[in-house]
Amino acid sequence: MDSNLPYSVNAYDSQNIIKIATFNLCNYLAPPDAFYDFENIYSKAQWDKKQAWIQAYLALQQPDIIGFQEVFSVESLKALTQQAGYPFFCTVDSPNVLDDYIYDSPVVAIASRFPIHDVAAVSPEPTLNAPLGLSGSFAFSRIPLRATVQLPQVGPCDCYVVHFKSKRPIASEGFSLSNTPNIPTFDPAIDDFRSHVLGQWASTQQRIAEAAHLLNSIWLRKMESEYPVILMGDFNDELETSGLHHLLADGRRRKNEAFSDAISQRYRLQHSWSLFQASLCHREARDWEANESVDDLDKISMPVAVKHPCPYTYYYGAIGMVLDYILLSGEFDPSFNESLAEVYDYHLYDRHLISPSYDVDSHSTDHAIVMVTVRIRQ
Repeated sequence: MDSNLPYSVNAYDSQNIIKIATFNLCNYLAPPDAFYDFENIYSKAQWDKKQAWIQAYLALQQPDIIGFQEVFSVESLKALTQQAGYPFFCTVDSPNVLDDYIYDSPVVAIASRFPIHDVAAVSPEPTLNAPLGLSGSFAFSRIPLRATVQLPQVGPCDCYVVHFKSKRPIASEGFSLSNTPNIPTFDPAIDDFRSHVLGQWASTQQRIAEAAHLLNSIWLRKMESEYPVILMGDFNDELETSGLHHLLADGRRRKNEAFSDAISQRYRLQHSWSLFQASLCHREARDWEANESVDDLDKISMPVAVKHPCPYTYYYGAIGMVLDYILLSGEFDPSFNESLAEVYDYHLYDRHLISPSYDVDSHSTDHAIVMVTVRIRQ
């Protein structure tokens, strides 16, 4: 079953809601091709099982927009989603093929029930590399995409799908002390350990640099279009406790008369989980006021916001982490006077991680699927 979240809200007007999901497919590659190693090939039965699992999720949860990660077989996913009722599908890159049939670099994709008017690859801004301390050859490990989706009652909305650099040490991808000029080496075992740790450090720097370039691109685009923003994907790190927390920059420490709260609210991104909790507390307070008499106001404490931790979306052994996120711009924050919608529900689909059934879940995914329901304000 799904996680027992602190709150679950399912009573809403279906005419005014939009469901957005981020879905790491975990090595989505049709046989007879292999992912990363020549032995990693699904049998036909295994592939059919994986396809059926994805189809079952889409049929059960009915998201309207889905951002996918770890896509190798683009055409297979396009066919699957179109059959499931998603006429619009886009990618901006092609998976890399090491050999005739071995793939090592998946791409991101988006599927939508609503029209996609424009799609573009997010590119690094070269002039930012020097100020950020990056080399001029910096590139995303996986190219993010931006799709402009026509949302009902909202209008155009820029949806970004990302898959930031993993925590896998760059040492395992070609970085090695033994191949680095002018760095002294010692005992092979010690050098291997050093390579591993320094490779992880390099991966962290790459991930943070990707987030910086992405956020800059989002801001530049928003200044041009003024469209609402949805950012979804596998961040491969904890948002609030890593360098990625700058994605939530709101300018509160900015001491500048020209920098207003309205600018901050319009351009900042917020975690959908936090917006959901704030929305839920507001609804509880409103319902409380409607159900209490004036005479009771001095006797009963009004509901207050309680911050619950975001439920885990990934497990490394017994250690749970939140790696999958949906971030939203101010247009989805009711405290912003120009908001268009609010986060009415946050749904985590993780029963294949918490209580898996081999017959059903053996070839599903190693991530939970995050879905938020936004309700259009009337």
